[in-house]
Amino acid sequence: MRSQINRPNRRPARRAAVLVTAVALIASGCSAEVQRGFLPGYEDAQVTNQTERITDLWVGSWIAALIVGLITWGLILWCVTVYRKRKSDDKLPIQLRYHVPLEITYVVLPIILVGVLFFYTARDISEIEDVSTANPDMTVQVVGKQWSWDFNYLDEGVYESGVHAQDVGEPGSFDQLPTLYLPVDERVEFVLDARDVIHSFWVPAFLYKKDMIPGRTNTFQVIPTREGVYAGKCAEFCGEEHSSMLFNVAVVSRAEFDAQMDALRERGQTGELGLELNRVQDGNSSAPGTQRNEN
Repeated sequence: MRSQINRPNRRPARRAAVLVTAVALIASGCSAEVQRGFLPGYEDAQVTNQTERITDLWVGSWIAALIVGLITWGLILWCVTVYRKRKSDDKLPIQLRYHVPLEITYVVLPIILVGVLFFYTARDISEIEDVSTANPDMTVQVVGKQWSWDFNYLDEGVYESGVHAQDVGEPGSFDQLPTLYLPVDERVEFVLDARDVIHSFWVPAFLYKKDMIPGRTNTFQVIPTREGVYAGKCAEFCGEEHSSMLFNVAVVSRAEFDAQMDALRERGQTGELGLELNRVQDGNSSAPGTQRNEN
């Protein structure tokens, strides 16, 4: 008789290779929107120098959550299938009150998962909010008020004042929104203040927002890297007209930015708008460079 040579079973390896290849093909075929986790963004360029970092953290967190979910559901279905009660079963399975290795695993694994997520989140937040390592090319003070925005271009000595918000459903209401102009590829430091209640400065395309608290000044820096007009809004419920507290951010070339600053000077909007103003600004000035109102 011919001796039979034992050959390794290659079917599991082939199945694993097919599965990995299929996952890779599916992932590579996803749209750009799916690849960035459905976050706002554009295929031609990143909006700021921080959006890629934020997107990587977001997508990485979802991938980790998906892996944990698949393992958990896989173990649940496996237990349900393998240890289900059969017709021939006439007695209860062995009952255990505790299983030390399993219980240790239950405790250690979640701690490891949370620790890893905390590490990467803390690392990225520290990098995003660090304003000590680089000097800004320009500084803009953003003042939130019920229910609009004031922008003080501190280096240029001019300001833009948003009018009291109107109902966003009314025709032409979006034409009244204030616009914040930023030069492309230049580091901008935002100085955030609130005049009355808590607001939140949020530009969804920047993938970042920061609260504005009365009596406290918050700052952050960003480099806009893609020209365009982006929508902004208040992300903290601040009163009756909160939904109308909108603005635009226009990232433009340096030449267009300088032209916009000259236009503000020609309109007489020089100096700064102080925090002592109220929500309704009538244009009366009681001191040079400061616009005040009478209640």
